[in-house]
Amino acid sequence: MLFHSLEFFVFFPVVVLVYFLVPKKVRYIWLLAASYYFYMSWNAWHLLLIFCSTFITWASGLFIAACRKETGSGMSPKLVVAISFAVNIGILAVFKYFDFILYNVNIITGAFGWNALEKPIDIILPAGISFYTFQALGYTVDVYRKAIEPERNLLKYALFVSFFPQLVAGPIERSKHFLSQINKVGELDFKMLFDCDRIAAGLVLMLWGYFQKLVIADRVSILVDTVYNSVYFYGTVELLMATVAFSIQIYCDFASYSTIAAGAAKVLGFELTENFNTPYFSASIREFWRRWHISLSTWFKDYLYIPLGGNRCGRIRRHVNIMVTFLVSGLWHGASWHYVVWGAVHGVFHVVGDEMDRVRKRISSTSGLDGQVRYGRMGQVVATYGLIVLSLILFRSETLPQALYVIKRILTKPNPWALTDGTLYKLGLDDTQAGILITALAALFLVSFVRYWKKETLDVFLARQCIGFRWLAIIGLFSFTFLFGIYGPEYDESQFLYFQF
Repeated sequence: MLFHSLEFFVFFPVVVLVYFLVPKKVRYIWLLAASYYFYMSWNAWHLLLIFCSTFITWASGLFIAACRKETGSGMSPKLVVAISFAVNIGILAVFKYFDFILYNVNIITGAFGWNALEKPIDIILPAGISFYTFQALGYTVDVYRKAIEPERNLLKYALFVSFFPQLVAGPIERSKHFLSQINKVGELDFKMLFDCDRIAAGLVLMLWGYFQKLVIADRVSILVDTVYNSVYFYGTVELLMATVAFSIQIYCDFASYSTIAAGAAKVLGFELTENFNTPYFSASIREFWRRWHISLSTWFKDYLYIPLGGNRCGRIRRHVNIMVTFLVSGLWHGASWHYVVWGAVHGVFHVVGDEMDRVRKRISSTSGLDGQVRYGRMGQVVATYGLIVLSLILFRSETLPQALYVIKRILTKPNPWALTDGTLYKLGLDDTQAGILITALAALFLVSFVRYWKKETLDVFLARQCIGFRWLAIIGLFSFTFLFGIYGPEYDESQFLYFQF
């Protein structure tokens, strides 16, 4: 069930209405039932997987607490965590990485002349498995670290793992932040729950998310797919433009899902973690990862990078920890070598950035000069964005050889005349569609700039404006999305990009 499908436009109002009307004590049960129904709409059998992950991590939390109370039980909390990770990562590996592992095993065995192994079954990747697996494993570690007490109510914990707005593409919620909200659901009376200002703010966020998805992401994807599906037809200009367009597509596509999820959760009275904070305004790769996919970046930092040693060890070991973290992050994004290389590239960017910081500090301490470029942030932002765009060639390509081929054509097939001879209007978008996209991108930049400068999300910013401006902005946004969004009877609904992860 996609957020921009007719089914969801029926499903969500019904869920909200019943949620407001049912007795306090069964609200979380209703949300759990709605969440399971939402997930079953993708594949009913995959519900067994999410329940398996839920039960194992829930039981692990209870076992960890029991092991601490009974010191002579024979099982240590570390062993419980290890078992929980082994089972959950094992399930994830089977469904997400089995083909990748088999492919590479066959390459190795083929080099020795051995027969290739055949895949016994066709495995369908369950929607959101990487997201809910990481969320559930984060809970296990939090209990082990005594950051939270184990949740004894299985149904409440199941809602934590499967809450439908953020179930299939995040953000990855932390147990301390979200379980506490679930436990307070039964304490709110109707007046507190039916807060018109909060509901209005949630609907504004959902509308902004739909604008990003339907007007921008799905429109710019036409240009990106046109070029990347036939890269051998195009030269430097088209390939670079398509890659820049992909940077817009992936941001608007993923940020739109997170925004719609945050809005839907807010309507229901929940606050989700902010997942994007103007990442393309970053002045360094390090800053970019503090602003991009924040819930995943912080998950890797807290549950992988820090356990590896983080910044507490020597310089070389710290760089190794960074590289391992980014390599795993690349593999998390996809079971293919081009994702692994993409992660490695960002790891290298991060390490080089650290070394450059050391050089600047050394210059500053020995010369007395400021090692930072004062007034140079704009140039740093442009340079950082350029590095991100170049790395996205690896992310968008289907395979590593294709990515290398795209890079080769960019370097060896210059065609500056494509900027003026009308070639750019033969990439799937005509003059009208290009005009709509440019207007929408101007609106995106304006909202992003306000978010960056004022440090306020759109719903908070609009709430502070006069009622006339507020309604004008909302009506204009709704009208533009309704009139120029890409949908309709002949439109093949595009899934959100991060569903594949």
